[in-house]
Amino acid sequence: MVYLQITIRVISILALLMLLILKTSRRKIGELPVFDFLAIIILGSVVGADIADPKVAHLPTAYAVVLLIAIQFIVSHFIMKNRVFGGKVTFGPTVVIQNGQFVKSNMKRLRYTLDDILMHLRQKDVFDVSEVEFAIVEDSGKVSVLKKSQYQPVTAAEMSLPTQYKGMSMPLIIDGKGQNENLQKMNLSRQWLLNQLQEHGIHSIEDVFYAEINTQGKLYISRVVDAGNITDDFTLV
Repeated sequence: MVYLQITIRVISILALLMLLILKTSRRKIGELPVFDFLAIIILGSVVGADIADPKVAHLPTAYAVVLLIAIQFIVSHFIMKNRVFGGKVTFGPTVVIQNGQFVKSNMKRLRYTLDDILMHLRQKDVFDVSEVEFAIVEDSGKVSVLKKSQYQPVTAAEMSLPTQYKGMSMPLIIDGKGQNENLQKMNLSRQWLLNQLQEHGIHSIEDVFYAEINTQGKLYISRVVDAGNITDDFTLV
């Protein structure tokens, strides 16, 4: 009876958390602001106590979960609407490198050491501090980096080169199943797709692990293969 009770609690709490969290935020845990992160920690403690001890009343726990999510939602709303309030309950973006120079006072306030900053720079593929114009620690703890202009890659606009539109590719086959809705969006038929596959020795959609078409009409195909019999993927022009 106790195990059945725990099972019911786990299922109901998971369903409740999934419903409420999907309604509030889709950000990754590592990207959460400090207040949201604290709410997640408290939620874990409340839910853990409810699941681990069957003697804990279940309905008060469910109420506490709903209340915590509601508070988090309200606070997030005020943070978006009121920048002053947001600055009080979040760290906010903090400049740690300005005009190529470390801002020691901001680093000290954030408790970031020099090694911390250098590590974040390396994660951004920056191994030479002299290339950095600005580095900003975001509310999530991640560091945004702006390189000096002479170290930034040259763009087509800067070289006055003509470019073509490049939109999103559209999946046509996923794990051996044709995506009929996407075929319709691209004004393509299932028979057209089969013909394209047959031209390259593929006689069934089920033999394709993944296929997509880009805005230039190029079809990329990855076959279904075993680990010991891997062949190259290919693109149809």
